Amino acid sequence: MNTIIPNFVDVITITLILFAVIDIIGSIPIILSLKSKSGIIQPAKAIFICLIIMLIFLFVGESILHLIGIDINSFAVAGAFIIFFLAIEMIFGISFGKEQEVKNTNYTIVPISFPIIAGPGSITSILSLRAEYEIVNIVIAIIINLILVYFVLRFSKYIERLLGKSGIEITKKIFGIILLAIAIKLFTSNINQLLN
Repeated sequence: MNTIIPNFVDVITITLILFAVIDIIGSIPIILSLKSKSGIIQPAKAIFICLIIMLIFLFVGESILHLIGIDINSFAVAGAFIIFFLAIEMIFGISFGKEQEVKNTNYTIVPISFPIIAGPGSITSILSLRAEYEIVNIVIAIIINLILVYFVLRFSKYIERLLGKSGIEITKKIFGIILLAIAIKLFTSNINQLLN
């Protein structure tokens, strides 16, 4: 039964999951590279677009799954695999082909809003989290993350200067390990429900 009362522990857990999946700190080099090409990035617009994308998938995503005959637990297991590979990317510094050339001068929608922030990983995670947590906690966690993303987009140069290249790499690896543990938990809890 859904509740409208937020659970503080769940909100923190989901916030950390989404923060690790979005990996906005690890995306700072990409953001700076786009800005160096005289690219336009509008933080407020990017955040608004991401919020719309994430909420659509949170509220309508399950209905879309039912339409094509997939239950949320099966999707959560598939999501666990995607989160697992994202964690491997972050820990070992390898890429599974998410790098892409973008020739637009305004980078707010592509690639900043999609796929860097509201990409396949975060969308899959949001749908997978519905199998585990109340919607109110997920919405609060999404808003917290997008506020953090806004500040990173707004002050990316200062953050890079503060953390340094080694600091960004260490942060990525720490969140990669957290993400790996989350992927295993998501897989085991949902595979048990499917088997039962």
